[in-house]
Amino acid sequence: MGVRRQGRACTGGQWRGPRLRRPVLLAVAVAASVTLAAVPCHAVDTTDPPPQAAATPPPAAAGVPAPVAAPAPVPPAAGPSPGAPDPGTPTAGTPTPGSGEATPTGTPASWPAFGAYLDYGALGVARIDELSKWLGGTELRVGHTYLPGDRWANIEGPEGFLDVWARWRRQRDDRMLVLNVPMMERNEAHVPDEEVRALLRRGAAGEFDRHFKALAERLVALKVPDTVIVLGWEMNGTTYTHRCGPDPENWKKYWNRIVSTMRAVPGQEFRFDFAPSRGRDAVPWTQCYPGDDTVDILGMDAYDQPRGLSFEEQVKEPYGLQAHVDFAKAHHKPVSYPEWGLFRNGDNPEYMRGMLDWMARHEPVYNTLTDYCPHGVWTCEKNPKAAEVYRSLLSHLPHVTPAPAPTPVPPAPTHPAGCSPLNLGDWVEYWLGGKLCVKFDWWSRSR
Repeated sequence: MGVRRQGRACTGGQWRGPRLRRPVLLAVAVAASVTLAAVPCHAVDTTDPPPQAAATPPPAAAGVPAPVAAPAPVPPAAGPSPGAPDPGTPTAGTPTPGSGEATPTGTPASWPAFGAYLDYGALGVARIDELSKWLGGTELRVGHTYLPGDRWANIEGPEGFLDVWARWRRQRDDRMLVLNVPMMERNEAHVPDEEVRALLRRGAAGEFDRHFKALAERLVALKVPDTVIVLGWEMNGTTYTHRCGPDPENWKKYWNRIVSTMRAVPGQEFRFDFAPSRGRDAVPWTQCYPGDDTVDILGMDAYDQPRGLSFEEQVKEPYGLQAHVDFAKAHHKPVSYPEWGLFRNGDNPEYMRGMLDWMARHEPVYNTLTDYCPHGVWTCEKNPKAAEVYRSLLSHLPHVTPAPAPTPVPPAPTHPAGCSPLNLGDWVEYWLGGKLCVKFDWWSRSR
């Protein structure tokens, strides 16, 4: 499905090689017996305003919500309901945990990194701390934003837009920046299928590569080369110009070109997240899967819809939550939930409890709740029951810092038995390819 996010144009979601070792012929007149012993070489801001070029301007601000007994910032504007069609009629399956009074099975220390979409620009960064306070100090490790999809200049990462998010990410090593990246400009202009097919062919031929190269270079320059890129999200629907349905084969070729282009930028460590919407939607999302080589994470946008569908049915429906984790397991990919939240079934605590339990058990790389009306629980006062579930289960979680990787210990230099190394300095040893080592008995053997 498609979702409108406030403040952005969206209605859907060194290498350094070893030095060349040169063989050197060295004559030592005095030393009749000299041994060369090679040893390993060890490599010893102010916040800028977000862009105002979004294709669809943010709606007017609504009233200030009143989250449960906690301070809340000025809320984002209340966006219109998503307009993508509901998925086809699913088949119900065996109920799974996640309803009634059950609580998530994961222990707090094992819960995945999570966050929320709180606004696309600087306000979204500022609200992260406020939501953390509402959750009793639980740290939100994931920051999530979207590039405007109105024109190519904005898809390249406009000056001043990503800076504030990059600064937030760099403040802690265990934070994660998730960035939704449109694959086409005019991404919400209701472009007809015939034109989409033509655009996909042009993309598959490499016509748009330069825009994604510019974005990758921008992210590396901002020192966030490990950004998670949610590329062409909800491609199985009808909302976006970057949709897959009109030409799945060229869509996959285009995805692969974008990933290859961005991975070719020196210094990058991007992870690419393939994130369809839950259910069949316009086309089965499996028809759009571009292949294991260019997908690092298999995500899913999973809102509470269509009307009347229970959480257990959302798990078991064709192309639903269970099919998603099964597909990911078969392809050896971790999962994620870049967008999720309430929708067609209103203030639904059973859905909220079910999703939190599902994510605790399946350990996604990350999840980010869409937190504005009708989907959210903090800035949306319309969902007090679901808000209480979310808050009760995620409050006061201890901060778990990933264990740092052990510092490599260089191996001690080895020398032949009875050999005394000579210290000739780095420059000489560079050209020799190692240290000179003189046998202790060279004088006695030469007499």
